[in-house]
Amino acid sequence: MDWALFGELAINGALTGLMYALCALGLVLIYKTSGVANLAQGALVMTGGYLVAWLAMGLGIPLPLAILVGLACLFLMGFLIERLALRTMIGQPAIMIVMLTLGLEILLRGLVPALGGSNLRRLDLGIPAKPLIVADMFINRAYLFGGAVALVAFALAGLFFASRRGVILRAVSDDQPASWAVGIRVEGAIALSWGLAGMVALLAGVLWGSVQGVDWTLSLLLVKALAVAILGGLDSIPGALVAGLALGVAESVIPGYIDPLVGGGTRDVVASLAILLTTIARPQGLFGREHIERI
Repeated sequence: MDWALFGELAINGALTGLMYALCALGLVLIYKTSGVANLAQGALVMTGGYLVAWLAMGLGIPLPLAILVGLACLFLMGFLIERLALRTMIGQPAIMIVMLTLGLEILLRGLVPALGGSNLRRLDLGIPAKPLIVADMFINRAYLFGGAVALVAFALAGLFFASRRGVILRAVSDDQPASWAVGIRVEGAIALSWGLAGMVALLAGVLWGSVQGVDWTLSLLLVKALAVAILGGLDSIPGALVAGLALGVAESVIPGYIDPLVGGGTRDVVASLAILLTTIARPQGLFGREHIERI
C-alpha cells in the first residue's frame, strides 16, 4: 500500500472536510435555535462569494475590507430574512417553513448570478499555488488555510455559546415556550442565529471562491453542508466538525482508490450515501439529541 498517497488523500480530504463543516455550521446554528432546516444556506454561501468578488474586483476595495463589509452585509441579510420572511410563518406547519427556505435558495441561485454575472471569478487570497510538501505528501495550501479558518470559526462559535448571549440561544433551543415565559425575546434570538449563519456563509463563500472560483455552483455546497449536518447531528456544533472531517476524508480516499477502477464519479456519491444511511440508521446523527415524544 502506498502510505504516502493515502496520507496525502486523507490530509487534503480532512482539510476539505473542515471547509464543508464551515458551510454546515450555518445550518446547525439556525436549527439549534429554531428547529428549522435552512435549505437556503448554499445560496447564502454563493451570495457571500459574489458580494466579496464584486466589492474587491468590481469596486476595487481592498480584500480584507471587502470581507469585513461583506460580513456586516450578510449578517444584515440573514437578520432580514428571518424578520421579513420567516417570522410571518409563525404558527404554520414546519414543512412550510422549510419550503420557504428552499424557495429562497432557488430564488437566490437564479437572481444573484443574473445580477452579478455568470462568468467564473476566482478570489485571490494571496495563497501560493505551490503545494506544501511534507514527507513526500503534497498538501494544498488553499485547503490548509481554509481548514485553519474553519477551526477558528468553530472555536469562536464555541466561545459564543459559552457567553451570556449564547446561553440565551441555547435556552431558546431547549424550550421556546419556557424561554418566552422567563422574558427571553425568542424572535430576536432566532434572528441573531440567522445573522450569524449569514456571516458563516460569507466566510465559506470567500474560502471556496478562492479554491473553485465564484459562480452559481457555489450554491451546490448545500448538499455537502446537509450531509455534514445530518451526519454530525443537526443541533450539534462539535458533531458538524467531526462529521466534516469524516466526510472530507471519505470523499478524498474512496475516489482516490475506486475512481481508477470504475472510471470516476464516486466522489459525488459519498455525500448522498452519508445523508441516506444516516437518515435510515441514526436520524439524530452521531452527536445530535434524540427527541422522543409521548403519545
